[in-house]
Amino acid sequence: MKYKDTAQAILKAVGGEANVVSTTHCVTRLRLVLKDEQLVSDAVVKNIPNVMGVMRKNGQYQVILGNDVANYYQAFVKLGNFGGEQPVSTEKKGSVFGNIIEYIAGSMTPLIPAMLGGGMLKVLVIILPMLGLLSADSQTISFLSIFGDAPYYFMPIFLAFSASKKLNVTPILAMSVAGILLHPNFVQMVADANPMALFGAPVTPANYGSSVIPILIMVWLMKYIETAVNKVVPAVTKSFLQPTIVLLISGFIALVVVGPIGVIVGEGLSTLIQQMYGTAGWLTLAILGAIMPFIVMTGMHWAFAPIFLAASVATPDVLILPAMLGANLAQGAASMAVALKSKNPNTKQVAFAAGFSALLAGITEPALYGVTLKYKKPIYAAMIGGGVAGLFAGIVGIKSFLFAVPSLIALPQFINADQPANFTNALIATALSVVITFIIAYILGIDEEVQPSDLENVPTGVSNKKKIASPLKGTLLPLEQVNDETFAGKLLGEGIAIVPSNGKVVSPIDGVIASVFPSKHAIGLISQDGVEVLIHVGLETVNLNGEGFTSFVKEGDKVQKGDVLLEVDIASLIDKGYDVTTPIIVTNTQNFLDVLPMNEKATVEAGEDILAIL
Repeated sequence: MKYKDTAQAILKAVGGEANVVSTTHCVTRLRLVLKDEQLVSDAVVKNIPNVMGVMRKNGQYQVILGNDVANYYQAFVKLGNFGGEQPVSTEKKGSVFGNIIEYIAGSMTPLIPAMLGGGMLKVLVIILPMLGLLSADSQTISFLSIFGDAPYYFMPIFLAFSASKKLNVTPILAMSVAGILLHPNFVQMVADANPMALFGAPVTPANYGSSVIPILIMVWLMKYIETAVNKVVPAVTKSFLQPTIVLLISGFIALVVVGPIGVIVGEGLSTLIQQMYGTAGWLTLAILGAIMPFIVMTGMHWAFAPIFLAASVATPDVLILPAMLGANLAQGAASMAVALKSKNPNTKQVAFAAGFSALLAGITEPALYGVTLKYKKPIYAAMIGGGVAGLFAGIVGIKSFLFAVPSLIALPQFINADQPANFTNALIATALSVVITFIIAYILGIDEEVQPSDLENVPTGVSNKKKIASPLKGTLLPLEQVNDETFAGKLLGEGIAIVPSNGKVVSPIDGVIASVFPSKHAIGLISQDGVEVLIHVGLETVNLNGEGFTSFVKEGDKVQKGDVLLEVDIASLIDKGYDVTTPIIVTNTQNFLDVLPMNEKATVEAGEDILAIL
C-alpha cells in the first residue's frame, strides 16, 4: 500500500492529473513533464514518505524514489491518464518450493548470530558441569541456560521482524502478533489445559516458543490483511483504527486458524508415525532420520513430546530420540563439511560454529537455517546421512533410556548395563551419520566461486572483504563530485564514479544481471556474495532512449568479471551535450559495514579493483 499512498501524495503535490503532461521513470526516479512546474513546492514533495529528493532538469520534474521506483510508477499511472510507456517488468518468478525456501531462509538469516550465540552458550551449560567448573544446579548455570534459550524461545518475535521487512508488512504489528503467541498469560492458559475460546471460536492449546512456521505464515497473511484493511478504513481514523483492526484480525487468525494447523498436523503426524513404526520400524526410523530437520523447523516435533519426554529405563524411546541422533549429527557434519570446503571466511566461520553447536549440544537451528537450508545441497547430504543412521537404528532397535537432546555429549543417554550392545549400536549410528553426511556434503559443496585473490588483504577484525572492479577505463571521481544530487548525496548508496575514456563497459563482478533498463543506459547486477551493483552510464542519458548504446546481456544472464555488458558511443554522447560521468553504486550499502574506495590513482583500467566492501 505504500506505493499507492506515495503515488497519490506525489500526484496531489504536483498539481493533480490536470498538471501532468506525461510520466516515465528511469532506474531511480519518477520523471514527470508538467504543464506548470511553478505550482509545485519542492519542500512539500520532499516531505512525502519514501521520497528521497527532487530535481528539476531537462524540462522534467524528477522525484527520486530509489531502486523501487518501478512499483511507484505502476501505482502512479493507475491514478490517471498519463503519457509515457509502461516499463519492462523485471519481477523474477521461481518455483513455488524455491520461493518458500527463499522466504524461510531469507527471514532466518538475520537471526543466525543470535542462534549461534545461544547455541554456544547451551554447549557451555553442558560442558562446564562435566569439567567440574560449575555445579549443574548452580544459579550461574541456570542463568546461562536462560541466555542460551532466549534467542530460540523468542524466535517468533525476531522472525516476525525479519519476515515483515521482506514482505513490507508493518514490523511492529507483526511482532505484536508473535507476542500474542508467546504472552505469559496465554502460556499459562495452555498449561492449565482448560478449554479455550476466542469470540466463541475454539483455540487449540499449543506452545509456540521456538516455533518458525506459524509466524512466517502469519506475516505472509498480514501482507494481505493490511492491504484489505487499508482500503476500508477511513483516512481520518486510519492512524489508530487500522492497526487496531489489523492486530485483532491477525491475532484471531493466528490463534484460531494458523497456529492450530501446526498442532493438528503434528498430532496426526505423531499418530501416523507410531502406526508406521508398529508396521515397519526400520523404515519409519529411516524416514524420520531424513525428514527430522523439517519437522523441527515446523515445530511439530513437540507433537512427539509424550514419547521422548517419557524416555526412561522402564519405557525407553525407540522412535524419536534415536532418529534425532542421526538427524542432529548429520546437520553438524554437513556444516563442518561446508566450513572446510568453502573459500569464503565468513561462511567458514558461521558453518564451523553451527556445526560445533549441532555436534556437541544437538542445537541444530544455526546449522539448519544458517548453512544447510541456505545452501540447499548440504541439506540433501544431511537427509541422506540422517536417513541411513535412522535405518540402522531401526534395524538394530537402538533405545534411548533418558531424555536429552541427542548429540555427542549426550550419547550416555543410550547406555544401559543390561543392554551393552545398545551403546555400541548408538556409536555406529553416530559414525554412519557423521561420515556419510560429511563425505556427501563435501563432494556436493555449495554454490560459491570465490577466487583466492578475493580473500587477500582482509583487514583485522573484518570477516570478509568483497571487491568491485572498474567496469570502464577512465578517470576516477569521488561520488560527492558527481553533478547529480541523487548520486552525490548518496541517496542510492555508496560508490564511486568514472569519467570514461572509451565506451566498453565490462562486468565488475562475477554474478547475475538483475536488470537492464530499456534505454540501456543502466545495468543492475548481483554478485555471488550478495552485493548489488548499479552501473549508470552518464547523467540524464535515459532521455536518449537507447541511442548510442549497444547491450550484450539481458536480465538473468550469468556473467564473469570482465565480460562485456555494453558498448557506448561516448563521443556521440558528448557531442549531444551529455555528461558521461558514470556512477558505480552499491545499492544495498546498508547490508555492509562500509564501502571504501581502493584505488588511489587518478586513472583506472577496466578490471582494476576500485571498491572494497567490508
